[in-house]
Formats: sequence, structure tokens, C-alpha cells
Amino acid sequence: MVQASELPPVLYVPLAEETADPAEAQLEYRLTKDGRKALLAYSALDRLHRGMGVEQPWALVPTVQLESFREVDQFDTVVLDIVMPVRLRKGAEGDAAREAESREHS
Repeated sequence: MVQASELPPVLYVPLAEETADPAEAQLEYRLTKDGRKALLAYSALDRLHRGMGVEQPWALVPTVQLESFREVDQFDTVVLDIVMPVRLRKGAEGDAAREAESREHS
């Protein structure tokens, strides 16, 4: 896990879905290979776009808020600036990759 002292003062975090009301925003979590619940976080918007695609909904949050998110959502770790496989991304890019993968396995 990334230590809080190693993180920038604000982070771009993926949302489960786009929302106009910040109070309704739900952070998106992913499971790690060893089964831990991870919050993906990005140190810059271009890194979020590179890592999760341009269609990924996101929010900018102060790093100091991570602990309150952890208390509510019970996540295990923060993963910083990871590039997700295209098939795991939201939007047309991910849909196309999943469709192509499905055709390959048919």
C-alpha cells in the first residue's frame, strides 16, 4: 500500500458512475489478485485517462479524506497510477475490447 505521506495533496479517483451531485458520488473499487478491496487513485488527470480511459467518471479529492472513505467503505489498500487492461475499462473502449475477447473465445 502507498503510504499517505507519499501521496500528493489531491488525488483523482474513479467513480462507479457519473453524477452531477457530488454528495451522490460513489467511489469505484477493484479487487486485487489476492482479494483485497483497492481504491485506485491517480496523481494527475492525464494519468487517470491513461490508466482507466477517457470515459471513466472521476472526482478530485483531498488526500486527507482517504481515511474517512476507508472508515465508510472498508477498503484495504490504495493503488496509485495503475494502468488497467483495456477490457476492464468503462465506456466504448472497454466494451470493444470485451467484445473482441469474446469473439476470440467463441
